[in-house]
Amino acid sequence: MRTRALALVILAALLGGCAGRLTFQSVTPGAPEEITATLTRPPGRGPFPAVVLLHGCGGVSPQLTRWARWLADRGHAALVVDSFGPRKVAGDCLPDSPDDIPVTARFDDAMGALRWLQSQPFIRPDRVAAMGFSQGGVYAISVINGPSLERAQRRGVKLPEPGFAAAVGVYPGGCFSLVKQLVVRPLLVLIGEADDWTPAAICKEMTDSMRARGAAAAIVIYPGAYHYFDVEGQRLEVLPHVGNDSRPGGRGATVSYQAEAAAGAFRQVESFLGAHLAR
Repeated sequence: MRTRALALVILAALLGGCAGRLTFQSVTPGAPEEITATLTRPPGRGPFPAVVLLHGCGGVSPQLTRWARWLADRGHAALVVDSFGPRKVAGDCLPDSPDDIPVTARFDDAMGALRWLQSQPFIRPDRVAAMGFSQGGVYAISVINGPSLERAQRRGVKLPEPGFAAAVGVYPGGCFSLVKQLVVRPLLVLIGEADDWTPAAICKEMTDSMRARGAAAAIVIYPGAYHYFDVEGQRLEVLPHVGNDSRPGGRGATVSYQAEAAAGAFRQVESFLGAHLAR
């Protein structure tokens, strides 16, 4: 009886919204790397839709854990990918950082995460979205960007099918590099109007250009909000040493939590994922 009771306790933990660390391999051709991640899953057996969460230039932060729990509470498995830890990278926020990794590495990590999720019986393989923050935002966009997918295939990457179903970029970096590109799956961008690190105007130019050419690309701009508007407890301050091509001298960025913008972002993400993952 004690053995059976213990088994029931273990099963309850497995089905009860727990979080656990795991490893998977990136899809880098000829040189796959072992990447670590943390999975938070809803209670029940599934199969569930899922979201791959991609961190910013500072690495995995508590805010990603909060997002993962929030997603699991709404029926989505959430996989937080750590691209820096396995590579012994402290961060990538400085200009010409000695910790720079190949520009394709994080794309390959995201695709490896997708492949791992699709292999799990409790995941709906055709209902996986990417969601990235700041630097991670541009990679979330890249995994549904047609030209990025074509470039990966030319490198020899075997892309998991049917690919990511949708993507969310939260104050994404790199919008300037994607203005003339075209996403092939639905995209939602959430950004602050006062963001001086990843300017809203450039991201709006990107989504407007994509939408004009038939893409399902949308942007929500929060008045008066800065970078990290969703990071609970983040005080208003200027980070003086981070690289920033948008400011004189190429350094510094203003960051601050804004409750109204954060609440709006949660509502937007819930609606967007409900439309594109739950059907």
